[in-house]
Formats: sequence, structure tokens, C-alpha cells
Amino acid sequence: MQPNSSLARRYHWNSNALESFTQEPHTAICGDHQGEIINLVHKKALPTQDGILAIAKERPEVILQGIAHLKLPVQYGVKEKDIDLKRLGSILWLAQENEVQRFDELLLLKGLGPRTLQSLILVSEVIHGTASRFSDPARFSFAHGSKGGNPFPVPTKVYDEVIVTLKKSVERAKIGETDKNQAIKKLTELAQKAEENFTPNNNLEGYLQQENATAWKYGGRTIKGFAQPAEKPEMGGSEG
Repeated sequence: MQPNSSLARRYHWNSNALESFTQEPHTAICGDHQGEIINLVHKKALPTQDGILAIAKERPEVILQGIAHLKLPVQYGVKEKDIDLKRLGSILWLAQENEVQRFDELLLLKGLGPRTLQSLILVSEVIHGTASRFSDPARFSFAHGSKGGNPFPVPTKVYDEVIVTLKKSVERAKIGETDKNQAIKKLTELAQKAEENFTPNNNLEGYLQQENATAWKYGGRTIKGFAQPAEKPEMGGSEG
């Protein structure tokens, strides 16, 4: 972890003599030198590992009280420069304007709400998209948000519905019925076709405000709890 940026560095292991994932699994570390690092898999770090396990065993309400006071770094979040707005915009348009419902190939997906379709289109692209479609990975955070609330809280109801849809698709494919699988794959094709002539309105901020304002409807949740509807301003009474 870098204290000045609050970002953690990730390492990928390649070890031919691995005996333990938690105690010196590597023989060397290759990377740009950035000063001292915290090595939690060093043999001298066993007490720290024990401390982490102790926290994991603590009562949830105690941990949640501490989490409520956490502050995320200011650079945490999704910005316009991180996203291909044409790609994202065409997906939102497909879902919100019910364009998806017009295709016979997608009959098995009818009945899903616009918000679930939005997530499913993005998930479909992760599964079926090509490498060139992943140049702006931040875009995929618009499928299910994040536990930190950026770009918006995790819509747990939508999340569950997407999982159920994908699970049914896999189960049907196992018995030779691939129609639902093909319907999900078709979402990727539609998104790419819609993108060809789509002009984004560059109103990402407005979309995010709307998504966060309605997060409670979809079971929006972050590490701080469930999203709540905004309180309506009290109407002032007249005197006299």
C-alpha cells in the first residue's frame, strides 16, 4: 500500500516450487523499484496475518462501526476520461428505450427491466466481446457499480436478477437448449451495431446523479449500507 495515494500494488506469482500461498510463495519479486513495500507473506509477518484473521472473526457490528468512518481517496471513482461515452451511451439507449425488446431473437429476455438489461448487455460483452472492446474497462463498472459507491452503489436486486438469468442460460445450455445463450450473445452484437451511428450527449454527470438518486429502488448497497431515498424538503407553513 502506498500511503500517499492509498493504492495497493498487485503482484502476479510464478513459482515452480510453491509450498504455501501465505508464507514466502515466491523466490524473487520483479518490478519497478518504488521504495519499501509491506510483504504480508514474509515469515516475519505471521503475527500480522493472525491479526487480520482476528479482525475477520470479529462481530460484524463492531467492524461496521469502524467502516462507517472510512474515507475513500479523492481519486477513487470513474471519470469521463476513463470511458468511451459512445460505447456506454449506446448501451444505455438500448436498455432504456426498450430497443432490445423489438428483436425476435431476444424473446427469452423479455420481461427484464431496463436496469437489468443495461447490466446484462455489459455482462454479455465481457463474455462475448473481443479484445478491442476492452480498451475502457471502467465502462463495465456501469453494470453493477461498486461497494465503494463509484460510479454508484451496487444494485443488489439487479445483480441477483442478472445472476439468475445467466444461471438459467447455463442450465438450459447443459441440456442442449442454447437459445437463451444465443439471446445473451445477441446483446453484444446489438450494442456494437447501435454504437455505429450513436452520438453521445456527454451528460455523464447527469446520468450518475440519476443513478445514485434511484439506487435505493434497486437495493443499492455500499460498504456503508443500503442506499436510502432522498428526504423530501419540508413545506413551510404560512404565518398569520
